[in-house]
Parts: sequence; C-alpha cells; structure tokens
Amino acid sequence: MLKLAGHSTQFQDAIARELKLKSSQSATKPRSPTKPKYGSPEDFGKAIEELKRTFTDEDIVSTDPEDVYNHGFSVNDYHPGISHSVVVYPSTTEDVVKIVKIATKYRMPITAYSGATSLEGQFRGFSTGGICIDMSQMNHILEINEADSDLVCQPGVGWVEINDTLRDKGIPLFFPIDPAPSATLGGMISNGCSGTNAVRYGTSKGEWFLNVTVVLPSGEVIKTRRRSRKSSAGFDTTKLFIGAEGTLGIITEVTIRLTPVLPTTVAVVHFPDVRQATEAVRDVMNKGVGIQCVELLDDVFMHAVNNFGQSGRTWPVKDTLFFKLQGHNAASLTDTAKVVKEVAEKYGGFGFQLAKNDKEADDLWHDRKNAHYSGLALVPGSRPIATDVCVPVSRLPDLVYETKKDLSTLGLVAPIVGHVGDGNFHAQIMFTNDAQLAVAKEAVERMVHRAIAMDGTCTGEHGVGIGKKKYLVEELGAGTVELMKMVKRTLDPLGLFNPGKVMCARYSLEPGSH
Repeated sequence: MLKLAGHSTQFQDAIARELKLKSSQSATKPRSPTKPKYGSPEDFGKAIEELKRTFTDEDIVSTDPEDVYNHGFSVNDYHPGISHSVVVYPSTTEDVVKIVKIATKYRMPITAYSGATSLEGQFRGFSTGGICIDMSQMNHILEINEADSDLVCQPGVGWVEINDTLRDKGIPLFFPIDPAPSATLGGMISNGCSGTNAVRYGTSKGEWFLNVTVVLPSGEVIKTRRRSRKSSAGFDTTKLFIGAEGTLGIITEVTIRLTPVLPTTVAVVHFPDVRQATEAVRDVMNKGVGIQCVELLDDVFMHAVNNFGQSGRTWPVKDTLFFKLQGHNAASLTDTAKVVKEVAEKYGGFGFQLAKNDKEADDLWHDRKNAHYSGLALVPGSRPIATDVCVPVSRLPDLVYETKKDLSTLGLVAPIVGHVGDGNFHAQIMFTNDAQLAVAKEAVERMVHRAIAMDGTCTGEHGVGIGKKKYLVEELGAGTVELMKMVKRTLDPLGLFNPGKVMCARYSLEPGSH
C-alpha cells in the first residue's frame, strides 16, 4: 500500500477502505437510478388546493381550461399541445419557493413559462399534469447601473422593453441579444438564445448574463456570482443554467451586461444562388470590417416578403443578404459598405442598396424581421416546422446549398433564413396535414445529420426541448450526455423540473440508453 507521509495510520486505513470500496463498485455493472415517481391525480388536486390557500388572490392560481391549455400549446411550432393542471403567477422569488415546496410535497412536475417564443416544445405540459409557473408578473427592471454598463431585472422583462427603457431615459447603452421581439430574459437564458446580433456580440452563452438568482428543486435560493464584470472564482455556475431549459432551476432575477449604442446602417444585395451568397459572407467576415448582422433570405422568403404586403417595396425574388453595418461615424460606415459591395460583386452579387438615412435603414431591416410571419402567410391554415442548425462558417455554403436542394424536392413550401455570419441558418417547412408533417420531419432529420457531420450542431439558438433531444448523443457523445444526466439527477433527484425536456431518460445509466 502507498504510504502517505504526515498522515495517521487511521487516515491511511480509511483511504485503503475507500479505494477497496471503489474497486469493488467498478467491478459491478451500474444500476439505473429509480425512475421518477409522480403524484396521483388526487395528490395533484391536493396540491392545487394548497396553492389556492397559499395564494389567496384569485388571479394568482388558475385552473381555467383555456388558460392551462394555452400555456402548453404554441401556434409557432409543430409539437402537440399538452395542458398543465394549473397555472400560477408568482410576483417574487419567495412566491416561487412556496410553489416549489408544494410541488415537492405532492410530487408534481413544474414547468416555467416566460415569453412563449420557444420553438422546440420547451414549455409543453407533462403527461401526468403539473404546475406551470408563468413569470409574466415578475417583469420589473430593478436597477440600472449606467456607470458599470449593467442592469438587474426580473425574468419576465423583455429585451425589447429593456432597450426601449434605456433609450427613453437617454442612456446610450443597449442589450444586444435579440431573439424574437416578445422574448423575455428568463426564457432567453433558459434556451441559450441568440439572434441577428450574434455576429458582432455573440450569444447568451457569452458574458452577457453576469449572474442569476435561481430557485433550485430543493427550494433553496442561490445567486451564482457577484456583479463584477469578470470572475475566476470557482465553477461558472451561471452557465449551468444557460440552455438548461428550466430543468435544473427556476430563474427569478438576472444581472445583464450592456454595451454602447453605435451608429448603424443597412445594405441589401442579391445573388444567383445561396452558395454564392454564403461564400460572400465568409469572405466579408474575414475582412475585419464593422458587421453587426448579416442575414440570408432565400428566394422563397423574398417572395414571402413581397406577398406579405408589409414592405414598402417589391423585392427581386432572389437569394438575398441583408447586412447591418456598424461603425463609430458615417465615414466608417461608408468604408464598410464599400468593402461589402466589392466582396458581394466578386461572388456574383447584384442590385446592391445602401440605406440613405436612418428611416430607410429601419424600413429595410423591418423586412428582414418580418420574415417569420411572412413565411407563415405563404400557406394559409398551415403550421411550421421552424428548425435551425449551425456549422463552422467555412462549411456553411455546402450545408445551405445541399439543404435547399433537398427541400426543393419535398413538394412543400420551405423558405430558408439564416444568421449566416456565424454559420447558423433556419428552415421554415410549412405543412397542413399529418402526411406533410411526416415528410417535413424526415427533411429535418437529414438537415440535422448533415450539420453534425460537418462538425456542427443540431441547434444554434432554438434549444433542445422535446424536438432535438434525440440528437444529443450523436452530437455530444454518450459520455457528455451522461454527465448532463448526472447533474440533473443531483440537482433534481425527484425529476420534477420540466421533465421530458433536453435529455431522454434522465435516470438511465444503462449502455446504449440515452
């Protein structure tokens, strides 16, 4: 036996026993932890009654059938709606703690609900029923620290509201993470979101969320770190909750980093095909000029924008890039526009337009931001599979070209839009019946496998939810997924927090079971 200098015989004997125990354990096949056991319908009824006694205001606890269904359904995606048993509207961290403790007492699943813009079923109810915690009443900006370029708020505040407030107060700062306009901070963190500004400012997994206050499944409240701009103190527990989709804790407060508002303008240019458009993007991004956003709308989406009728112009029905240029003054914007135009023309770009003023820039960009709703209007009565993947930028031309060619064979309307400056793009496949849905799902499978084969990801910003969890092992490897499951089991041993999302079978340790 190895002798440990300076330690007692008793200590060394204890170490020997521990090593012997670990050796014997490793020689046996690990057993799967117990599958979570949820309460009965009677238990859930008792939980709802206790919630009503705890929160006496009749507007806080809702069992209205329409309310509980609407909180488990979305017209923006293809996943089946699943109702919750009850919706609760907390106002404080203490309210959330009370809800969690009641849920634990009666073994009732909990799903947090924020801006309801997620696209992979993240806020669907659970099959047994459960509690939906709607964070819309926790919608206050608590503190603006202009000198430190940060802001403290509750999770129900929207990023648009934050930027509007800063502008109205004359504070020349903004929060650059920009997903759907109605997205709120709690959901943005939980889904690991990003948006059009990711080319310049990165994603939610950067340093934009300095800390979060979280209610854990145990009911304990933690704050992940202090407000300093950086810290190397221990694990980065803030990031543990970014992209966890409410499976590890419920966020009740957040500190975000802000950045200065800089002058911008918008340029638009058309291309013969998506390959040449994305090759131009790759080249422009390597020039080091001031690009805040670069967005691809394919020819189908450009037709959709024309058809939608909200644009002040009629666009060529061609694969098109929308650039948002950024600089410290008008001269720098002009210089950047010149470089973009030269590179675009090198790859067959034509019809280059540069906004003449701020209003025209806003109008041009508005057409890009309307793309999702323009696409929905192409097929009245349809629903979309709105899916995204992301690859290294150098592989994007191949991925987009091959995917567009694949989608063109489906017999379905399937426009493509992408944050192509960082390798991320989206397909919006429209369907009106189950047969078309099956065809669309198969196309998504091919798109995902294609992206992962190119060293990419099954989702750049939509998150996993229930729609992408089956791809995690293929993308990350079984060991990494098992590590995620271990974290889940440790923090949420009862399996109550948003069950069925992110990972398949959180309790499984058996080889080949994911």
